[in-house]
Amino acid sequence: MTRTRATGVGFVAVILWALLALFTVGSAPVPPLQVTAMSFVLAGAIGVLGTQVTGGWGKLRKVGWHVYVFGTLGLFGYHALYFSALRLAPPAEAGLIAYLWPLLIVLMSGLLPGEQLRIGHFLGALTGFAGAALIVGGDLGFATSALLGYLLAFGCALTWSGYSVLSRELGDAPTETVTIFCLMTAVLSAGLHLALEDTTWPVNTLGWMSILGLGLGPVGLAFYVWDIGVKRGDIQLLGVASYAGPLLSTLILVMAGVAEPSWKLAISAILITGGAALAAHASFKG
Repeated sequence: MTRTRATGVGFVAVILWALLALFTVGSAPVPPLQVTAMSFVLAGAIGVLGTQVTGGWGKLRKVGWHVYVFGTLGLFGYHALYFSALRLAPPAEAGLIAYLWPLLIVLMSGLLPGEQLRIGHFLGALTGFAGAALIVGGDLGFATSALLGYLLAFGCALTWSGYSVLSRELGDAPTETVTIFCLMTAVLSAGLHLALEDTTWPVNTLGWMSILGLGLGPVGLAFYVWDIGVKRGDIQLLGVASYAGPLLSTLILVMAGVAEPSWKLAISAILITGGAALAAHASFKG
């Protein structure tokens, strides 16, 4: 698979993650950790089916245990920190801090062998972050009482960016390993759910379909294609392009009638598109 094609495959994850908010809204009143457990069971099932079809079980036996620990901590750690941050801090502010991960991916990737961080990547990441901040942030007001939540949100950003960048160093680990990551994340999420939450099942067809959508898309296939993108594609370009996520997510919510259109969408679209163009120019120039 070429570098360009792998980058395109990785960007499919960004498109799928844009559906996360819509499906999450539809899954109410199921609590977050239960949603995570149910979704990752489905995500793991996708991997089991795919591995069975490709006959990739033999590959999994050749992978060291440290790879499975790394991947499970990456997926589970990100979601645990994210949900905890949103409980302890205002969602808009915590969400914006958590969305530092694309910028951190761009910065961290410059340390990888064979990768070169150019000024266009850095400027593109900052421009994209400004566009995402307009959508995610709104009228921000950071309260000192929510400091723990903000720290957890930053830990969330560090976890996902670190997982994505370090996955590059595990390039010889097959994508089938994501199957084990998802199944273990489901087990850990279920355990945490039973300890901290009351079990609540979807109340209608929309709720069940939303859970199914989460497991098949943003909490399912997305992690498999992202693995391909960060291991074999242009990781700097993927990092900057990830800022299209909140823009696409908001547009989907508007089309679904959940959110109202605003002038911020137009400005954000310009900033995010411009940031991606800067990063793409830097990549192709190199």
